[in-house]
Amino acid sequence: MELVRYIHLNLLRAKLVVSMAELDRFEFCGHGVILGKQQKHWQDVDKLLGMFCKRVGVARRNYRAYVEDGIELGRRADLIGGGLIRSSGGWQAVKAMRRLRIHVKGDERILGESDFVLQVLKEQDEWLEKRTRMRSRGVDPQRAAARVEEIFGLSLCELSQGSRLRSVVRARSVLCYWAVKELGMSGAQAARWLGIGQPAVQRSVVRGEKIVRELNLVLSP
Repeated sequence: MELVRYIHLNLLRAKLVVSMAELDRFEFCGHGVILGKQQKHWQDVDKLLGMFCKRVGVARRNYRAYVEDGIELGRRADLIGGGLIRSSGGWQAVKAMRRLRIHVKGDERILGESDFVLQVLKEQDEWLEKRTRMRSRGVDPQRAAARVEEIFGLSLCELSQGSRLRSVVRARSVLCYWAVKELGMSGAQAARWLGIGQPAVQRSVVRGEKIVRELNLVLSP
């Protein structure tokens, strides 16, 4: 909650908008989507709103009030700098820990304490190892497409024609998930490959992950 508020208030601090009312209408951030004033189908707002109230209307009012209350807090030392610096409460806290010979694991990309940082890095290493192992065995996007055809009986040509038939959408979603998440293809590459937009790829990846888990599918048996 704190991080979402801080990110959106960056627009006020940078003077890209001059008031909360203008921030509410600002097109190029997610704040207006959370308030229901804009629609971006790829943005998940339910989880955040659920932190403020189960009723959507009340949650939106509470969220906006929470953001507005953060204006007077200004820049936050615990949300500036690398992941270790932010999660520890700023440079002074890090220096104090060093004087006490308290050693923690940090990473510029990750906001969190040692155990969380190590867990994230471990999962990333496992994912890279898996991708490298599959590539060494010749598993590439074309092989993924062949695997999807084996399972769903639909060719790459049929999946890349933009059909919205449920069977096609499900098969294409699995292919997007495997290509992007397991083989490292970028969303832009997948969009060009399948002839669909990047937002559609993003939705397909999320949907594909659920289908893979539900059906217990594997890319490389």
